[in-house]
Amino acid sequence: MTTTTPSTTVANLRDLGGTPLSGGRTVRPGLVLRSGQLDRLDVDADPVVAALGLRTVIDFRTDAERAGHPDRIPQGVRLLVGDVLADQLSSGKIPAATQLKDLLSDPARAEEHLGGGKVKALFADTYRSFVSTASAQAAYRTLLTELADPQAGPLLFHCTAGKDRTGWGATILLSLLGADDETLMAEYLSVNPAVKQAFAPMIEGFTVAGGNPDIALGLIGVFPEYLQAALEEVGTRYGSMEKYVREGLGVPDEAVEALRARLTA
Repeated sequence: MTTTTPSTTVANLRDLGGTPLSGGRTVRPGLVLRSGQLDRLDVDADPVVAALGLRTVIDFRTDAERAGHPDRIPQGVRLLVGDVLADQLSSGKIPAATQLKDLLSDPARAEEHLGGGKVKALFADTYRSFVSTASAQAAYRTLLTELADPQAGPLLFHCTAGKDRTGWGATILLSLLGADDETLMAEYLSVNPAVKQAFAPMIEGFTVAGGNPDIALGLIGVFPEYLQAALEEVGTRYGSMEKYVREGLGVPDEAVEALRARLTA
């Protein structure tokens, strides 16, 4: 599996190119990338990002996340917004994925809302919403239809930390391209070291202030049971990833075939 040389201004940047697929194929490098938010992106100071030749960026974050930390996009790059959690927020739910910094700054509040194993239960619910809500379906439909379009050029998709909303997008895509279950889970979990490094000062401050380290890790890391919750939701609602993409996301079969032809080597 290929990982991009670390960027100095973009957190958790990974090229999905090189990911092994069935039949000895791989994902074609340089066409689909994932990362955390781009609020510190500086192409002039970051030759790694400059060399990518990005043409399209898809931002999965909420309105508040985008307003607080707007993306810095290279000149000439198209920016598309797919707010995965919009329906969750409009129903009065505020997913923990959007509150990492707030929760880690207040150990007592974190314990109240996330202690006793609640953090993992809340994340599992959020992952199920990635499959079931209309806003999430629209966001992931945009991802797949853009990747099927040769005019999209090299495309980067991201959320805030680049682990949950982005992780599910990568799982959908790699599953369609023919990655096996072990590869899907390996790619999903591969972001843990980068995410933990990025949030290390916050985690340390939280635990020094008396916070439960299990809560911090539950918020910051990704775990197999999170991804499994979304995969089980796909199985329950649609029976297969192919039917989820066709019926749930509304992506036509010809777009899926175009995506496979464009992204596999």
